[in-house]
Order: sequence, then C-alpha cells, then structure tokens
Amino acid sequence: MCLLRMLLLVTLLAALPAAAAPPLLDAAAVPGVDARGKAGYERFLRQNHPRAFAIDGSGRWGSAWGQASAEAAAEAAVANCRRTAPAADCRVFARNNDIVWPGRAWSPPPPPGRIAGGVAFEVVPDARFVWWGVREAAGAYVWAHGRAVGQDSRGQQPQPHVRWFNNAGWDVFRFDRHPNSDDPNRAAGWLRESILALRGAGYTRIVVGGQSRGGWNALMMLAIPDLADAVIAIAPARHGDGAIGNPNYPRATEDFRDLLAMAADRRARVAIAGFQGDNFVPDAEARSTLVRELLPSRSAHLLWIDRPAGFEGHGAGASWRFNDAFGGCLFQFVTLPTPPASC
Repeated sequence: MCLLRMLLLVTLLAALPAAAAPPLLDAAAVPGVDARGKAGYERFLRQNHPRAFAIDGSGRWGSAWGQASAEAAAEAAVANCRRTAPAADCRVFARNNDIVWPGRAWSPPPPPGRIAGGVAFEVVPDARFVWWGVREAAGAYVWAHGRAVGQDSRGQQPQPHVRWFNNAGWDVFRFDRHPNSDDPNRAAGWLRESILALRGAGYTRIVVGGQSRGGWNALMMLAIPDLADAVIAIAPARHGDGAIGNPNYPRATEDFRDLLAMAADRRARVAIAGFQGDNFVPDAEARSTLVRELLPSRSAHLLWIDRPAGFEGHGAGASWRFNDAFGGCLFQFVTLPTPPASC
C-alpha cells in the first residue's frame, strides 16, 4: 500500500497541470455565435467522444456526437450547421478535445500515463477528458466500468455525466480491471487502495462512480468511513443478466440489502440510478424500498433516480439523453452546499 501511494504521489505531483481555463471550455470565445450558439457549444462540451462542433463564423452553428468516428461527427456537425443554408461555409471549430479553427488551434496537454495498479488492474487518467492536475483540480472522479461475460471493458469511456465534473475542474480516472481477475471483493480492495493513494497525492475531494458492477463496487466504498466524498452508482449490479439464466441472479435482492446495510460513511453523499426493464434487477420495487429505507440514515444525503420515464434497460445511464436530463443534477448533488433531493 505504501509503495502504491508513493508511486501515485510522485507521478501526479511531477505532472504539470493544465491551464486553469482551457480555451476549449470557453464558450464566449467561439467566433460569431449568439447566446443560443454558446449554449449549444456548452452542451457539446458535455457529450462524450466522438463529437464535433461546426460554425461558419457569422452565426450559424451545428454539433454532433454519438457517431462512429470523429470524422463522422465532423461531417454531421457541418451538415447540421448548414441545415438552414446549404451553401454556408461551415467548418469544424472543435473536434473531441481539440480546437481546429484556423488561427485558434489548440490541443490539451496529455495527462500522465498509468499512475497506479498491478497485473490485473490499473488507475489511469482518461485522455478523452481534460487533465487539470492535482494542483489545479477541484477533485478527482474515479469511474469503474461494468463487467460482462466474455468482454474486456478496460478502456471503456466513462459515462457522459462525468463531463459535468471534468468541465468544472475535476480530473477523471478510469478504474480498469482485467476480466479474468475481476472478482467483486478483490476489485473493491483495489479501489479502496487507489482512493487512499489519491488522497495521499493531494486530492481533497473524491467521487467514486460506476455502472453495473462498477456501480456495485462504488457502493462498497461506503463501508469505510471518510473514504469517498460521494458515490454515484448507475444501475448497480453484480449478479448477471436474469434473461440468460445466471445462477446467482436469485440472490440479487438479498445481496443488495446486505450491500446497503454495510454503509457506514455518514459523511458521504450517495446517488443511485435505476431503470425500468433492467434485466440485472429481479425486483425493482424491492430495490427501491431498500434504497429508501436503508440509505437515508447511512449517508449524508441521498439522491435516488428511480426508474425515470423514458429510460429503459440496464444501459440507459450511458445515453446522452440521460446526461441531458440528469447530468447537471448529479453534479449539483455532489458539489452544492445544499444538494437537491430529487431531479
């Protein structure tokens, strides 16, 4: 543990922080767009890669994300910019994290590489997010991916709501695990060590978030007082997909009860999202009851996004629509002195 913490501390403090106000995040500097265009650019900045924003320099603009590649996103953004004027000279202003407009070209400094880990896991800054550096960052967001049989989820992009934190100055780390060694309890131990190392490196505020098994592991952090400042669990699960007959599936509700009962960090804020039609949850109503009965007395504040209308299935939290509807609320829940109790 001491060696892990020392490695992380030396690496982070040796890394030069990014500028306090990266040009990419300055909507006021986008040429020729009005207030609506600036708002459109800010929304673009809250989307995952690949993404692009196009302008013509005289008021027209268009954005795109959710495409197969950065090139496809750029083409779609230009097309959206020309939607009311097909002959408009629309060109890409920003692609992913790069400004490519002539005379304003800018790219963010790269983050450090792997900062902690072992043979089966690593904690690494995600290069698709702006790197602030421990001296400048408002905090650290550690994202844990899910686990699917026969699939290696390492390198998976954190969900779009994490952009709200990154754009406000939070460094983003991925907690990647090798699928052959990704036992829930073993992964929880790795995650605890990594959070302690981040604390040792100088991050005073830490959010732990995740989806599916990553969300389950994030909730496990609540068993240790004063470990994480907030936990965001999107569709937490560890018992597999009931639709394919996983033998552990019948235990899901009982184990979820035990997981919440272990929560001992009454200082931490806890946000959980669950969705209609989630095949990883055998009894959504029972889960809702457990969250409402067990967590209010075991956490500082609770935000329970319970089966919101229009969002279906285990992966609903990964959509840009979920981000538009709930990303800002999740950010406010973690950062405001008096957090919202609902979205």
